[in-house]
Amino acid sequence: MRLRPNLPVLIALLLLLAACSPLGGKPVATSTPTPTVRPTHQVTPTGTLADSCPGELSHDANCYTPHALRVAYSLEALTEQGFTGKGQTVIDIVSYGSPTLQRDMDVFDRQFGLPPITIPVIAPLGTARFDPNNTDMSGWAVETELDVQIIHAIAPGAGIVVMTSPVDETEGTIGLPEFLKLEQYAVSHHLGQIFSQSYAASEVTLADSAGQQLVKTYTDFYQQITTQQGITVLAGSGDNGATDWADIGMTRFSTTPTVNFPADVPWVTAVGGTTLSHTSDSYSENAWSDSGGGTSAFFTEPDFQRAMPSSIQSLLRGQRGLPDVAGDANPFTAMINYIDGRWTQIGGTSASTPLWAGIIAVANQMAGHPLGFINPGIYKLAASQTFQRDFRDITSGSNRVDRGNIHLQGFQAQPGWDAVTGWGAPRASQFIPDLIAAMK
Repeated sequence: MRLRPNLPVLIALLLLLAACSPLGGKPVATSTPTPTVRPTHQVTPTGTLADSCPGELSHDANCYTPHALRVAYSLEALTEQGFTGKGQTVIDIVSYGSPTLQRDMDVFDRQFGLPPITIPVIAPLGTARFDPNNTDMSGWAVETELDVQIIHAIAPGAGIVVMTSPVDETEGTIGLPEFLKLEQYAVSHHLGQIFSQSYAASEVTLADSAGQQLVKTYTDFYQQITTQQGITVLAGSGDNGATDWADIGMTRFSTTPTVNFPADVPWVTAVGGTTLSHTSDSYSENAWSDSGGGTSAFFTEPDFQRAMPSSIQSLLRGQRGLPDVAGDANPFTAMINYIDGRWTQIGGTSASTPLWAGIIAVANQMAGHPLGFINPGIYKLAASQTFQRDFRDITSGSNRVDRGNIHLQGFQAQPGWDAVTGWGAPRASQFIPDLIAAMK
């Protein structure tokens, strides 16, 4: 399923967009996937154009423009030095895509002084005709544009390739074989160095033999591409707090804690969610209550987590803990997006994942080579004396679940690593060079 916050306001927005979307054709497949990005000096570092949300959101202190989001994560200083992800390409994996992607992207770029970019849409498995009355298709269209606009906001010099599946990925193994084929195609055709993945299936729905075999196939693939081919894989931890769907039809939530695939895979960097707040001169973050997180039932504790303190080890009990890191995911504190002709805010770990994809694009540019498997570097930094300058440690909030008859204590944010926000959010101007140094 695509990651999405479990909030009525967002459901209403998706229905509105579905009802108002014009009849669209198929996402355009192209045999020339090289994105076109104009010189990055066109990024507007300051001024009203870059700092004000349009329309009704113009007076909302927690509506963030691309520039404001870069400032919030200490990235703007690097942007002004020319570290914009130039020469890097992020691959966004989705179902269906969006028929208004390029048109909306052009408006978004003009509004905020970002360098124009042409987004190739690659569909090696074929396409499905876009039906504006199909809420799943409309939801994926929103997902696609959210991902792309955040990546471009954070790394305005990076290329972006959207890869679309003609199959709706939901729960269990449905749609996952097609996504794997897209990722294999991207690697074999050298389309980019970073995967941004805003999709998930709960471990509960993948516990059968078919699910376990597919998880193993993915895991072997991720191990190979991250450690041998320099690719970084990012995935959102989920948008239903300490639980998620218990059935393929997505009609009921698990009554016991669960986490999501592929964020649970140790070769993947799992991204949780925060609530980003802005005062007159500073930014702060709390854990977003719907941030997925916990311990995996599928994967044992990876080497990079074994040095964490005994208090955390007692929580993990020898299993993979997630997320690893976090970023803004609350739809009420989100970056502004322009989708199907409308300005709006949308959240979820669907937002924090592309944010991190953009940060890694900048890191790859600064390093002069793809960083690949970054998890050991992240945990090495977190255990070092530079932790406080590299991360904004999230110490308040939880992903407790009280939804209908589902009541789960969830996990509490705390100093250091926790199962809601991982190590926290990046202070990019310090985090990026320190990560590069830690991985040498």
